[in-house]
Amino acid sequence: MSEIALEVRNLTKIYSNTPALKGISFTVKKGELFSLLGPNGAGKTTTLRIITSLTKASGGTVLVFGKSLNEDEKIVKRRIGFVPQHINLDMELTVRENLLIHGLLYGMPLREIKKRTEELLEIAELKERGNSKVKELSGGLKRRLLIIRALMHSPALLLLDEPTVGLDPHIRRKIWGLIKQIQNSGTTILLTTHYMDEAELLSDRVAFIISGEIIAQDSPLNFIKKLGEYALDIFTDTGISTHYFKNKEDAEKALQTHTTYSNHVTLRKVTLEDIFVKLTERHL
Repeated sequence: MSEIALEVRNLTKIYSNTPALKGISFTVKKGELFSLLGPNGAGKTTTLRIITSLTKASGGTVLVFGKSLNEDEKIVKRRIGFVPQHINLDMELTVRENLLIHGLLYGMPLREIKKRTEELLEIAELKERGNSKVKELSGGLKRRLLIIRALMHSPALLLLDEPTVGLDPHIRRKIWGLIKQIQNSGTTILLTTHYMDEAELLSDRVAFIISGEIIAQDSPLNFIKKLGEYALDIFTDTGISTHYFKNKEDAEKALQTHTTYSNHVTLRKVTLEDIFVKLTERHL
């Protein structure tokens, strides 16, 4: 059986009598990329903040490689790397200086810091900008630096909170490549995002979280197979009506039927966004 890197059991968080998390549970296997997928305000960031000890849970348990946050917080935190949604780099320092400070905070020897810095600059394609001040970097380069800074102390579990928010499609794809490269090196990753295409492309499994509750979890492929692999969008005066089909032949027959009385019909592959829409309709 695969080793469990992260186990979250019945996690709750209440702010001023308002529940932000309502007893969520999930596990992430070693080497897996697991995504928490949901809209803004669903509880994704709160979950990551609890796992990193930045926020205290109201109830429930978090185990990182079998160790509880409550039992040995320092040891657990050393095994975690955290990339926040908001850029919190030191803008007046250089790229290398930001990495140096992180390494020193984690008690790394200087020789190891220098070696690790050069390795990570190479991975993130930042070697030529190593001596540039952070304030001179583009948004995409700052995001890459945020990610490799979290990797400086070689964490076994990397937490990514909306790592591509606000980036253009070209830069997003660069970040996606970096994330998969990190996973392929053996690092376990927990990703939060509200971009359905991002979750579908990167994730081994996803969990949909709505209003502090996990309403479903599975692999993207299994979700799509259950709903149907093809979708027919019929555009009407009142909106879009979407029908799902298990195979292309049935979808094409329906397309021919609907095309006779409507010019606005689209046949396409089902995506994780369809799953999200169906699940949230049912949940709400």
